Amino acid sequence: MYGEEDVEEVLLSAEEVQRGVVSLGQRISADYAGKEVTLICILKGAVMFTADLMRQLTVPTRLDFIAISSYGAGTKSSGVVKILKDLDEPIEGKDVLVVEDIVDTGLTLKYLIESLQARKPASLRCCVFLDKPARREVEIEPDYVGYTIPDRFVVGYGLDYAGRYRNLPFVGVLRSEVYADE
Repeated sequence: MYGEEDVEEVLLSAEEVQRGVVSLGQRISADYAGKEVTLICILKGAVMFTADLMRQLTVPTRLDFIAISSYGAGTKSSGVVKILKDLDEPIEGKDVLVVEDIVDTGLTLKYLIESLQARKPASLRCCVFLDKPARREVEIEPDYVGYTIPDRFVVGYGLDYAGRYRNLPFVGVLRSEVYADE
């Protein structure tokens, strides 16, 4: 598969990825039993995760998208957060679950959570597929975490470097030579 040659180590196999998604789906379904949940998928990285997660939920769901960025084409957060595409529907009075691919510094997610909280949802929680706490710069703890990973630059399963590698079905560590010129 294209891109595999640039991966130095597989952190989570495709099977482990799916086991994590199934487990999260069960927990979220139990917590939202009897309610409808609005999933907010953070574009572009969380698309694959959100689609797989939705298929695991046993509660009524709605779906909306938001695009937010603090990376550009690099491997480190710029610290400047921008909303590139806002929600299509209001969330006031709704039970909302933000779905993100990875949280590391926490800057982007904290900004987004604060922005969404101001829109007065009935509840607001966050589900991240990967948590990289070693890089945290602000206080933020996701409500649901698929896997906690070490401080390595990862790609695959929606995660990218300069727009590439999202198609990989696993999560792998990108070889440093690929981005060494940064």
